[in-house]
Amino acid sequence: MELAEGGRGRVSPNPLVGAVVVRDERVIGEGFHAELGGLHAERAALADCWERGEDPAGATMYVTLEPCAHEGRQPPCVEAILEAGIGRVVIASDDPSEKAAGRGPGILHDGGVEVAFASGAEATAARRLNQPFRKHARTGLPLVVLKMAISLDGQTSTAPGDSPWISGPESRELVHRWRAEADAIAVGIGTALADDPLLTARLAGAPQPKRVAFDSQARLPLDSQLIQTLDQAPVLIVTSPDAPQDRTSSLQNAGADIIPAADVESALRELGRREVTSLFLEGGRTLASAFLKSDQIDESRTFIAPVLLGGSNSSEGAAHRSVALESSPEQVGDDVLITARFKEW
Repeated sequence: MELAEGGRGRVSPNPLVGAVVVRDERVIGEGFHAELGGLHAERAALADCWERGEDPAGATMYVTLEPCAHEGRQPPCVEAILEAGIGRVVIASDDPSEKAAGRGPGILHDGGVEVAFASGAEATAARRLNQPFRKHARTGLPLVVLKMAISLDGQTSTAPGDSPWISGPESRELVHRWRAEADAIAVGIGTALADDPLLTARLAGAPQPKRVAFDSQARLPLDSQLIQTLDQAPVLIVTSPDAPQDRTSSLQNAGADIIPAADVESALRELGRREVTSLFLEGGRTLASAFLKSDQIDESRTFIAPVLLGGSNSSEGAAHRSVALESSPEQVGDDVLITARFKEW
């Protein structure tokens, strides 16, 4: 699973996968899926065996996801495993996608390979490693992660003229890492107009996610940073079906991609069709409430900053309430980050 993390942010819509080949409790090869279109973890691990001068015949392969049996950007991994003569394969998690779903383990078993599945904490951790992939495979929708920052007195925005940041520099750096790991980042038009954000991952060499603005009436200005930086990353604008044609045409002519959608779920379904498996929801309150009412938030990451801002920006309570399956706090600089998981895929 540590190896699999090496592909985070670089292999979507494929899953994160790591593999280790072991003989007599000695590692003789290891690999992971490092980039989209590149070797899958199993083939990378077998290649590592041969590079080390090791013969994998009869050895055990541990892999975080069931080996594929279908032709995709790479040939089936089960073929490579059978050809290498691997004697036993231990699988940490299933592949719920329709084209996989048990085929690989079945073919390996029929080919004389002993197949075992992990259980308990390891199996749970392996499933959580690929929540975006698993949700997309099962529903066609991206996994939605909501990021928020609040003050000790519950404020989510600062006063006009004040610094726009509530959370500290360490937290903001972590957010840029999260951006680089996501397929797309989304904000509402209110945030886009108020902050004129770039929504890029400002880390050296980081992959850039798609940038999504939920803008029902196509109000995003042509001179906004999002439109002016289309050469850095694509911009998708989700509008209502009745958005003014002249505005949508202007944005489209500028290079933005227009997605007409009647509601949150239909917008997510269209993003899913475009191979967006993870959506990082950054703001603002209206957009977050819409996702909550549609029951489309899978996880939240909330920074609580040690500041008091005063005033009130409260709004009417949402009609839908989600209760976290679990939550965990951790220290990030001077802030406290609380991660809450609402759904398990």
